[in-house]
Amino acid sequence: MQFNEALDLLQASANPENVAGMARFGINPDRTLGISIYTLRRIAKQIGCDHELALQLWNSGVHEARILASYIADPQQLSEAQIEQWVADFNSWDVCDQVVELFSRTPYAYQKVAEWAQRPEEYVKRAAFALIAEITAHDKQASNATLAQFFPIIVRASDDDRNFVKKAVNWALRNLGKRNRELNGQAINTAHQIQSVGTRSARWIAADALRELSSAKVQARFT
Repeated sequence: MQFNEALDLLQASANPENVAGMARFGINPDRTLGISIYTLRRIAKQIGCDHELALQLWNSGVHEARILASYIADPQQLSEAQIEQWVADFNSWDVCDQVVELFSRTPYAYQKVAEWAQRPEEYVKRAAFALIAEITAHDKQASNATLAQFFPIIVRASDDDRNFVKKAVNWALRNLGKRNRELNGQAINTAHQIQSVGTRSARWIAADALRELSSAKVQARFT
């Protein structure tokens, strides 16, 4: 499919009335068409894997075009330079979270967690912890020891009070704790450690994670 054809598909699905509602959920309305994720996934299925088109869509700067780009890009063709370009362009949590799912399937995933967790930009730092959440959910070959290396990174970031960072830190901790019984115990211990940090964000991250990870619903997974 040609670039202009893909943009025409997006424009045909635009719903300006949705943009205001998306903004209320903290989604950046700039260059946003108001297209649902469901519709974007349907368009992606229609296009199929097309890495060159993905790069063009990303460079368009259109909100939904960038999400669509992450659905049709080939993770094995995505270079480290392209990953760094894309993460530097993040300006909305939904773009971050959708694109990081792609990043989690690249050879650079673990490396980028360590690097981005130390970066000051809000969406880049969020990407580090969204990446932990995605790796934990989808990398079925990862050992407990490999995933447990993320706990100290989570603790260090737990005092970051920025909304989009602390929510991703919490997401990462909860996903680790739902992986299996061993990681559940380590995640609960980590949440108690975070409580002692004492900041408002740390208290929220710990309390919310403990509520879910100690729940009967989650514990029943491991019986």
